[in-house]
Amino acid sequence: MITYDKFKKVELKIGEVKTAERVVGSEKLLKLAVEIGEPAPRQIIAGIGKVYEPETLLGRQIVIVANLEPRIIMGLESQGMVLAADGTDGPVVLCPEKPVLAGTILK
Repeated sequence: MITYDKFKKVELKIGEVKTAERVVGSEKLLKLAVEIGEPAPRQIIAGIGKVYEPETLLGRQIVIVANLEPRIIMGLESQGMVLAADGTDGPVVLCPEKPVLAGTILK
């Protein structure tokens, strides 16, 4: 259990996938450029490539954790985390029901 005050520190935002490609040397990692209302898209490395083809994510709105410290994954900096549920066939990326402005904070 965490307190509500700790939970409020997690910045969940809507992002729009601008580019997506496979990470060379990995079966499951994708490199995404995600627009969240900042001057430049965020690069996010996500372990969803066994379930999602990169081209199916282009233009799609997703939910990300925006305030994680950057992390190096297979030599690439990841500047956030894609939220996904564990489905029976692998990860299921969380998406808003209706389009919203990129960068919108989830409450």
